[in-house]
Amino acid sequence: MSAVQQLPEGRYGSSRSADARADRKLKIAAIVLGALFAAMMCWFGWYYVVGNKFSGEVIAFKTRADSVQVHLEIRKDAGASGYCTVRSQSADGAEVGRADFRFTQHEERIDKVVTLRTTGQGTTAELLGCHAE
Repeated sequence: MSAVQQLPEGRYGSSRSADARADRKLKIAAIVLGALFAAMMCWFGWYYVVGNKFSGEVIAFKTRADSVQVHLEIRKDAGASGYCTVRSQSADGAEVGRADFRFTQHEERIDKVVTLRTTGQGTTAELLGCHAE
């Protein structure tokens, strides 16, 4: 008959139950940190989407020798006011005009044709961005 030998407690490292407790604590900490990170990312995404109250796009443009007429469509909150920056470039890529156009109307959707003065023949009309005030 053979007898089962017990190793002396604490002599050869921690017991398996202590390792299991440490693993469980690490798993809980990882879950908590992961949930906080996911909540933070959701909050930043929500703030970016909802906080962006002013946007626009170029519908069409018509070039002339010293200006570019740009048809803009602006979407915003009814009470918001702000401005959009438009620029034009020549055929070689040099910037020939840039201007900010302010929109203070109370409508949610604005269609407006604006004239951008240029220093040369512009070939493009680019909306750089719209910003709420």
